[in-house]
Amino acid sequence: MATKTVTITEEAYERLKAHKRDDESFTETVLRLTEADQDVMRGFGMFADDEGFAETAGRTRDDLEDAFAERRKRRDRNQS
Repeated sequence: MATKTVTITEEAYERLKAHKRDDESFTETVLRLTEADQDVMRGFGMFADDEGFAETAGRTRDDLEDAFAERRKRRDRNQS
């Protein structure tokens, strides 16, 4: 297999490195990230049939809403 040397900035290298998996080379990372036929819908709905997922997601949403409401109350009290 032929190879080419490519010069990139430190920032570009760090970004690429952040996407690199432990078990792959930089070449494999670039190929994976630039694959033209990536299925953007892959994984969509993957938990649809998972028992309890909707309930857990709903509880998590409720917990977050409660936490945000509490933070807003504290902020409003501190601003008064």
